[in-house]
Amino acid sequence: MKENICSIPVNDVFLPKDGCPMCRMRDMLEARKADYITGSAMMEPNVRIKTNEQGFCFRHFSMMVKQGKRLSNALILESHLLQISEQLVPPAPSGKPDKKRMAALGTLLNDCFICRDIKENMENMVRIVHAMWISEPEFRQLYSEQKFICLEHFYQLINFDQKGLGKSLQAFYEETSRLTGGYLVELKNDITHFCRMFDYRSGNLSWGNSKDSIERSIEFLTGDRIPTEESSEPDEEAETN
Repeated sequence: MKENICSIPVNDVFLPKDGCPMCRMRDMLEARKADYITGSAMMEPNVRIKTNEQGFCFRHFSMMVKQGKRLSNALILESHLLQISEQLVPPAPSGKPDKKRMAALGTLLNDCFICRDIKENMENMVRIVHAMWISEPEFRQLYSEQKFICLEHFYQLINFDQKGLGKSLQAFYEETSRLTGGYLVELKNDITHFCRMFDYRSGNLSWGNSKDSIERSIEFLTGDRIPTEESSEPDEEAETN
């Protein structure tokens, strides 16, 4: 498989064959951006202007706190909170609510510097996946060997830039549907079996692959994994209805 500066990250996330490769790609991009924001970019004026204006969602604030130093996060928050106080929520207002300020606050509450960056980068990565799938038989084989494509990234892979796939659109759609649709049926069966195990008539049956079907279903539907320590194991002695 030929590699270049664009294809190397794609190959790296498709090689493990564990879960959704596009989720691994997103996680890689998020981790790098969180490190960048709390590291070398922390004191860059052009970056600070954007982070002050856009802020961060809870997911990415959490990543920044976990990966970066506390002082770095505090400095980012200091200028962000100052801008909100000066421009959006004055401590001693007079008169009626300012419509422009409230509109700007509404925008901020649904904005995130890292989310914007990840969206743009994921669109570029999808373009690369499409191009590699069209031109490289080895990558098509690697793609077909994935465990599944989650629901969100199935939509993105199929819906984004269909014209770029050209004549390969049908074949790419069929293969991606096989990965997503096949796993969807597997999940549905495992969840059904999990529920069935709480019927007293199933006392002698094995749990099979259903024990973690709740966590796997949530991962498929949302693109996020529940940490193992936070998930609950089913009672081996199934409850009776």
